[in-house]
Amino acid sequence: MSHVWRFVGGCACGAAVSSGCCLAVLNLYRAEEREAPGDHEEIGRYGLPATGAEVHSYDSYRLSYDRAKRTPRWVAEHLTDRKLRGKAERKHCRFRPDPNIPECFSAVNDDYLGSGWSRGHMAPAGDNKQSERSMSESFYLSNIVPQNYENNAGFWNRLEIYCRELTRRFQDVWIVSGPLTLPEEEEEGGRKMVSYQVIGKHNVAVPTHLFKAILVRNNSNNNNQDVNNNMAVGSDQSSSSSSSSPFLALGAFIVPNRPIGFDRPLTDFQISLEELERQSGLTFFPRLPRTSGNRTSRPAGRHPDNMADATAAPEKGASSQVVGLSPEHGGLGDGLTADLCEVDGCRLIGLKEFTLYIAGRKVGGARSLAKLERFMSDLRAQDIQPDDYLTNLYLRRKKELEDQTRPDGKTLP
Repeated sequence: MSHVWRFVGGCACGAAVSSGCCLAVLNLYRAEEREAPGDHEEIGRYGLPATGAEVHSYDSYRLSYDRAKRTPRWVAEHLTDRKLRGKAERKHCRFRPDPNIPECFSAVNDDYLGSGWSRGHMAPAGDNKQSERSMSESFYLSNIVPQNYENNAGFWNRLEIYCRELTRRFQDVWIVSGPLTLPEEEEEGGRKMVSYQVIGKHNVAVPTHLFKAILVRNNSNNNNQDVNNNMAVGSDQSSSSSSSSPFLALGAFIVPNRPIGFDRPLTDFQISLEELERQSGLTFFPRLPRTSGNRTSRPAGRHPDNMADATAAPEKGASSQVVGLSPEHGGLGDGLTADLCEVDGCRLIGLKEFTLYIAGRKVGGARSLAKLERFMSDLRAQDIQPDDYLTNLYLRRKKELEDQTRPDGKTLP
């Protein structure tokens, strides 16, 4: 009907000798438009499809869930040194479906059983020690993705440790983690294809890659002399920084979901925030103002168009540039937020330190004297000397287990 009135109205206005005639026709057309029900109302009369992508909030993290893939889209955390000083332990926690996710869209433990993939935390248990509730919630399957076991226990674990270590040097650490399914280029023909495995009866999607976006802040540049010294080496940014403005630094990383050895530094997997946004379809830290002329700069030497080989190392001598931010919102005074890897190094712990860390977890969780002694024996077999922390932990746990042991050698319940 509206099309008829558009035609009539046009003809009437074109042929009218007086403006009054034209106005009358237009008013008639507008009245008809107001009376007719809008298409948008009818389309949504019984509701529009719900994606389930709304934000779910938990004690220590927030996430958006992907119902189709049965994994999180992203998981966001805020870490401080105080939050990580909690005493909650993971030994009594069990992986389980999230009661906030409808059952028909949730993964279950049987999906992972025998799949060859481990249950990988996006908000790790080590970040959730502040309360028993936060530790327990981190084991919801809505916070879990199918992850290569060696990657989960090795490189990704070391990256999580690095994030916690950042709280010793920065007052606030924000982290967003999640899975990606990225295209691969065929050897013949050069076509790009997105292909990923699914596991279990619920078809839980196995990501090809994982990502982390990290933002750190100190309320004053003078709060951390080590960071300031790093800024001064090979950079003129420190000279223009303002001690009254918060210091901010960003790092973005995409890590393939496969084993990665100790010879690969974290910087091999660093990309610009803009590239991570392009690959993930997410906008990170959207409340962080950015200058229009220099929203982000891609680290030199990267090849973001070939993310099938996201492990490609940068060219020798390549350096990561900084992200453009408004100086009045906490940049460095010249309108720039620093590259995390330039100011902090992005150094993951080495093999010896990581072995001691894993040994500490095993010793602290040992449930019998026999297992406790075996853990220490395995460490000596690797020709690694326990440090003071591990030695004291061993002695304390040994006394606890001795106090719990009955005369027949069995441990009391």
